[in-house]
Amino acid sequence: MSTSEPESGLERLRNLFGGGGKPPGPPGAHSEDDQEDDGMLRMSFLEHLEELRSRIIKIIIGVGVALGVSLTFCDPLWHFVVQPAKAALLANGYPPTLAQHSPMEAFNVIWFKLPVVCSIFIASPWVLYQIWAFISPGLYKRERRWAVPFVLGTAGLFIMGGLFGYFVAFRYGLTFLLGIGVGKDIVTYISVTEYFDMFVNVILGVGAVFELPVLIFFLILLRIVTPGFLIRHSRYAILIIFIIAAVVTPTPDIFNMTLFALPMLVLYYLGVFLGYLVILHREGRRFPWYNVLKVTVPLLLLVAGGLYIAITHHVLRVVPHWPFLVR
Repeated sequence: MSTSEPESGLERLRNLFGGGGKPPGPPGAHSEDDQEDDGMLRMSFLEHLEELRSRIIKIIIGVGVALGVSLTFCDPLWHFVVQPAKAALLANGYPPTLAQHSPMEAFNVIWFKLPVVCSIFIASPWVLYQIWAFISPGLYKRERRWAVPFVLGTAGLFIMGGLFGYFVAFRYGLTFLLGIGVGKDIVTYISVTEYFDMFVNVILGVGAVFELPVLIFFLILLRIVTPGFLIRHSRYAILIIFIIAAVVTPTPDIFNMTLFALPMLVLYYLGVFLGYLVILHREGRRFPWYNVLKVTVPLLLLVAGGLYIAITHHVLRVVPHWPFLVR
């Protein structure tokens, strides 16, 4: 009895966008699920274009609804966005205010740009679901069950990246940049537009970088790479991560670059681990969760107990900013 070789990632993408499915084999060579999957893959190029148009329209409608909701909260949203600027200005001895250089500047930022950015975050689960619904015909039936974890995981990572950029990266970077002119007879005025553009670049950039585990997961899912390949070539990945961190970081110092790079390294190996779980699932094996938890849970409890003792004995105290625990 002949066995078919696993389909590569390039073949899977070609079947998704080009149609045609797999070549027919001898009777009984394919299971019932495979026959159903072959039928799902036989979509013409025009049918794919029609499906793409439908998904784009639904994405636009979802973003439009989120935009309407965001417009009703422009004032509290702006107060939330401007907090890092006020904190950075006060930390360097400047008045905690931004400058408006034209009559329309504040209106364009607060009532147009800000709701658009906010709607992107609000609508991200809906947008990601539509993307998944478009690419899912190119996946096997068992792989299409990843829809809910994909949407929740991708949207969650994007929002976590935005929060990391807001509470950590952007605040440190802005404080550092404003501190360069202190004591050098420089008067600092930050325009509303310049501040918001920098804010958006950092928040969206960090949010996109936090999607690294999803990218790695899909590369492994489509059989383009393997976890072993990624581990063997991890030194190149580390180099690329630090280059990306140097580009995304709003400051030139090594501390902030490392602050960006470390979460990216954790996300890289998280993506490799998730891909390894996919490989185990394909091969019908299970990950030894029990043995791993026997080691990690006591360690986590030990760390939590140490932090509790340090806080209750006033060695450390909790603060509402990075690193959240100070002496």
